Amino acid sequence: MRKFLSLLILCTTLISMAQEKLSADQEWTANWITMPKIDTQAAGSFLFRKDFTLDTVPSEFRIRISADNRYKLFVNGTLASVGPNWGDIKHWNYHNVDIAKHLKAGDNILAIKVWNEAEMRAVAQFSYKTALFVQGEGDLEKIVDTDGSWKVIKDESYTPLKQDIRGYYAAGAGDFIDMNKALTGWKSQSFDDSAWQSPDTVFEEVQRGGGIRYQEGWQLTPTILPEMELTAERLATVRKSEGVKVPSSFPAKPKDIKVGANSNVKILLDQEHLTNAYLTLLFSGGKNSIITLSYAEGLFDSEGVKGNRNVIEGKSMAGRRDSIISNGKADQEYTSLTYRTYRYVEVGVQTKEEPLIINDIYGTFTGYPFQMKANLISDNKELSNMMEIGWRTARLCAVDTYMDCPYYERLQYVGDTRIQHFVSFYNSGDDRLIKNAINLIDYSRQPDGFTLSRYPDRQDQVIPTYSLWYVALLYDYMMYGSDMEFIEEKLMGSRQVLNYFITYLDEDGSLKNVPGWNFTDWVPEWEGGVAPMAEDGSSAALDLQMLHALQYGIALEKELGKQEFVTLYTTMVEQLTETIKNKYWDPDKKMFADTPEKNKYSQHTNSLAILADIVDADQKMAIGKSLLDDESLAPASIYFSYYLHQALNEAGYGNKYLDWLDVWRKNIALGLTTWAEISQVETTRSDCHAWGSSPNIEFFRIILGIESASPNFKTVRIAPNLGDIEKIGGEIPHPSGMISVDYKRTGRKVKATITLPEGVYGEFIWQGKSAKIKSGINNVTI
Repeated sequence: MRKFLSLLILCTTLISMAQEKLSADQEWTANWITMPKIDTQAAGSFLFRKDFTLDTVPSEFRIRISADNRYKLFVNGTLASVGPNWGDIKHWNYHNVDIAKHLKAGDNILAIKVWNEAEMRAVAQFSYKTALFVQGEGDLEKIVDTDGSWKVIKDESYTPLKQDIRGYYAAGAGDFIDMNKALTGWKSQSFDDSAWQSPDTVFEEVQRGGGIRYQEGWQLTPTILPEMELTAERLATVRKSEGVKVPSSFPAKPKDIKVGANSNVKILLDQEHLTNAYLTLLFSGGKNSIITLSYAEGLFDSEGVKGNRNVIEGKSMAGRRDSIISNGKADQEYTSLTYRTYRYVEVGVQTKEEPLIINDIYGTFTGYPFQMKANLISDNKELSNMMEIGWRTARLCAVDTYMDCPYYERLQYVGDTRIQHFVSFYNSGDDRLIKNAINLIDYSRQPDGFTLSRYPDRQDQVIPTYSLWYVALLYDYMMYGSDMEFIEEKLMGSRQVLNYFITYLDEDGSLKNVPGWNFTDWVPEWEGGVAPMAEDGSSAALDLQMLHALQYGIALEKELGKQEFVTLYTTMVEQLTETIKNKYWDPDKKMFADTPEKNKYSQHTNSLAILADIVDADQKMAIGKSLLDDESLAPASIYFSYYLHQALNEAGYGNKYLDWLDVWRKNIALGLTTWAEISQVETTRSDCHAWGSSPNIEFFRIILGIESASPNFKTVRIAPNLGDIEKIGGEIPHPSGMISVDYKRTGRKVKATITLPEGVYGEFIWQGKSAKIKSGINNVTI
């Protein structure tokens, strides 16, 4: 049977490769261009310009643009696009941008900054060589195609600045800018670029022969994402200043601050909430003064502990930084090349013989342009506060990819993404970043079939359990998304992942000795977050995660795939289910143990067992009681609480949901404005991990009880868990519109008003009783 599976996978892979080759056979009229006579893999910043003339302003002027590593596009001095969105060399994104609104009749200028952080670039940033690509969409737009008519110069003012950060850091370099070497006015039409050089072409020809097309370097693919949001954002307050007097209106409003000659001053600014923003500093004078901008989520005490994030006394700044040298002129401007993540910004200034004037400092918020469409209607202010914090966390962890954290890593992990994409489904309904994530993880699949744990990723990290959760991502999209053809195209990836893990199934169906970092959760007593394993390599947590992946694989194949795979996976599910029951079930404790020796137990193993539906309703309830009461169990962190809460709800304890939020309450009590990475909030590395935003799902999925009951969300199951709540309502986005509910509870009775989009129907469940619901308005009393 396994040989048959491999043969099926090989055949479908060849078909997929052939289709991909056909779709890649697109002609390009422009060239990749770069600065002549440079090391194109070395660090540097380069400025490109293209003058062109228009008789009239067109209604549309579309260009395709990309660069390596990154670019900022200015049209007649206005920032029009930042990119490209992250991919890899064989899937290199270009943006399709309509710049017509920035054009004028007569002379126009495209000015583009391209930079390469080289070995200091973010771990998620792939690179082939420094270059720029622009191509017009139509005949008129061809005038801006990148070729020898463009002009280029090296920006000698820029050097990437290595960062010294506590803990694992992967988010790229800072900026060191010497304004003495900077070019001013280069983005304007009037700038004289006669001394600039004509660019070199990186490559011009595509090799063909024998039916094979080969192009060196980047394989361009259109991004499916919109342009990122760019919104002006003022810092809120000055928390502390040393050596300088700061006006009371600053930084909420622009106001000059004079730093005297031969001074050393510091100003600590507080945004009052965490943000992602391009920081802009305006300053004048102060020839050769050194300005240091430092960024932090929270300040540290002498023991390296953040503690309460609102408290600054006895603490100091440590973290990411940029450095600028003033050229002494008026109206100098610095804007960070990439966005910075901060609540606190410290401005340090060391002046020389001349005073320096700080004219202004502000941020430009950036992120994926999600719009909050969900609405929770409740008098409970705590729920509203948690919703706001969760949404902020999810937004800061979503730019051109989902990511674990914006400050330290900016890496798209499968485990994090599974929770993040549900926040997107339930709060926004915009599925483009979800599809982008699935595409990228699919690109990461290795020759053996498994995916990497995170992608894009130049370090090729392998967490086998995250590869299994990738199959879950496909299943989730099938259930909640709108593009079934998209998921059908990804079935090959699901099969290859499962085929890889099938090769590690023992004779009894148990998963053993899978190479890689077998992470399950950040439990203090689990080394590296790896769930307990027996000496023979078996583990209940791993077996149950494999079981879940097989179950998701069956659902995908039933709806979109082939019966042969349904049959194969079903046989394996049956065998693995019996093995899990026989190997890990402890009849005395009436729980599943973590290993066959039955000497360790966790909330993780038992939550996964409930969700895998391998025990009956009475056993689920008994296990759920132990999950709530047995303090000896290895505890789920803020991450794995997503699965714990689902399991407790499945076991019949959803009415107790509000009792499970203590770790989120602890975050709020310690002044966090986003959710921390781990449950040990005082000492957590990252203050912003979107896997903690699960309440933004659960308020709607558990309390209001709204779930998809069939693929494409065509049917719904609505089973609220109101606990002591007497009145609550809300709405969530749906592929066909909005689902809204309103509940009024009196004792054990509930009066529900439920509105479903056209073509959607389902079931309402309350206290073990059910009622059919249909499109439109439903009034139900049970």
